[in-house]
Amino acid sequence: MIKHLGEKNVEEVNVDEANHKDFEKFDNYIFAVPTWFDGELPNYWDEFLPTIEEDSLKGKTFALFGGGDQKGYPENFVDGLGIMADFLEKRGGRIVGFTSIEGYNFEASLAQRGDQFVGLALDIENQAAHTEERIEKWIKEVGKALIEKK
Repeated sequence: MIKHLGEKNVEEVNVDEANHKDFEKFDNYIFAVPTWFDGELPNYWDEFLPTIEEDSLKGKTFALFGGGDQKGYPENFVDGLGIMADFLEKRGGRIVGFTSIEGYNFEASLAQRGDQFVGLALDIENQAAHTEERIEKWIKEVGKALIEKK
């Protein structure tokens, strides 16, 4: 994803190694949030989120992207995005980068709000041919949203 953002004013932080101090120094975030198994967050997110659970995220903006498998797990496709969005919004965070559900084939998703996902849903397993185009379009929208915030 970094290659799409450029390297200017972007710092990559691995959540496996992140701590509370890393989180405090930014106002804008792009989180990679894959969905594991039957709609779960990966262990590294489960371990990190308690460190910011008591924080107010008011004034902070988040864009989310993550992978899922709409054929293998159609009843919880990219649920991790929805779980993360709920966590962040409950603490005052602003979510940007919603994308259309059009072109996907799934039964249910915690990431779905109306006719949109709360972030960029990627399915490398079943729709790899759409990945690059989806990322490029999403990055442009996220960039606009972050500029408008200021």
